[in-house]
Amino acid sequence: MKMIVGIGNPGNKYEKTRHNVGFMVLDKYAQEKKVEFSKSKFGGTYVQTQINGEKVILLKPEKYVNLSGEVVREFIEYFKISIDDILVIHDDLDLELGSYKLKASGGSAGHNGISNIILHLASDNFKRFKVGISKDKNIETSNYVLSKFSKDELDLISEIIDKSSKVIDDFIKTDFLKLMNKSNK
Repeated sequence: MKMIVGIGNPGNKYEKTRHNVGFMVLDKYAQEKKVEFSKSKFGGTYVQTQINGEKVILLKPEKYVNLSGEVVREFIEYFKISIDDILVIHDDLDLELGSYKLKASGGSAGHNGISNIILHLASDNFKRFKVGISKDKNIETSNYVLSKFSKDELDLISEIIDKSSKVIDDFIKTDFLKLMNKSNK
């Protein structure tokens, strides 16, 4: 079983904000697969489905970005999912807006949601799909990540969100090292 986790903050207030890129990617993917986040458990909304013959859970932790790890850990334990079979989708300040990068493991790079997942899993050996949101040094980081994309930025990020479905499909059926080599350019 695979689990795809999109990180974001719950509620209309945070829709289309930089910190909610993980939710945006997962929502688009669910829409393409014609599934809905209709179940709720352990502080997250999710759907369990089959994709390419593989059981897959799409999960949106609803305890805010900084508490994502609590929800992820509960799902791993309940559904008996290997940490090797998890992909976490999140925003990344160090990547240029409109770019993305796959990463097999590593530290949080200051992302509080990733820090919380590392804390609750007692491991940093989970796969990431990092979506670039750039950085604005003139705005405090916490305000910047909670701000909404401009129209032009949203157009650019939408291109990545459209491409992300193929990356997620490949994660489900492809060796991750091969996927990184193919996707990270």
